[in-house]
Amino acid sequence: MGFYMPKIIAEESVVCSRSVRFNISQLTQSLHLTTSMVFLSSLVVVFIAAVGILANPVERFDNSTVVLGKRTIIDGEGTSNGYFYSVYSDSTVTGTYTNGAAGEYSLTWGGTGDVVVGKGWATGGPMSVVYSGTYEPDGNSYLSVYGWTTDPLIEYYITESYGDYDPSTGGTYEGTCSSDGGVYDIYTQTRTDAPSIQGTATFQQYWSIRTTKRVGGTVTTGNHYACWEAVGLELGAFNYMILATEAYSSTGTSTITVS
Repeated sequence: MGFYMPKIIAEESVVCSRSVRFNISQLTQSLHLTTSMVFLSSLVVVFIAAVGILANPVERFDNSTVVLGKRTIIDGEGTSNGYFYSVYSDSTVTGTYTNGAAGEYSLTWGGTGDVVVGKGWATGGPMSVVYSGTYEPDGNSYLSVYGWTTDPLIEYYITESYGDYDPSTGGTYEGTCSSDGGVYDIYTQTRTDAPSIQGTATFQQYWSIRTTKRVGGTVTTGNHYACWEAVGLELGAFNYMILATEAYSSTGTSTITVS
């Protein structure tokens, strides 16, 4: 369109004076110059927008290439070989998560930030969770039956083993629970404005932490629910529950099979 109108004017200028043709030539040159300036301005706008995106990669948490350049563990959940799985990680965590056969998964991790992965069930509840595998953390990490309830919103852990950081640190001691050949210490903690299955929220954490670490065995979740209830810790409607590997700013490997 920008080049079509000058062409018509030029044809009409044949019957006009020389001075008019000269002015039309100036007009054509001016239009060319204006078009070039608009094009260059558009390039500047695109360049500024691109710089803004690259300067703030964490804000683009949509699995775009900007974020993928910073991590190799991708958030998500679904079903694999008949088992529910869940993967959560911060943008600065590196490593790989792999769904294996049946209830098996593997994780290698590093970097900084939090990662929580595992396989289990879309709806938790009282059951016997049988698991086996290897778990080799170097730093802050937990191996737990891990789940959520709603109404009230509760995040819970039945922790079988952990790295060099005791997950009871900063918690409130509530008592003990004897189950599956071991003794577990019960703790609670309050999480304020923290990530949850309902977005950022304030909620309680319930912990049963095995006093003698192990990797492999049976976890009778109903025993822990009963112990929590006995000390006044209410649960709500069960959401998902997995045999989870969680790590924070550490490195390690974990290969777990749950059934």
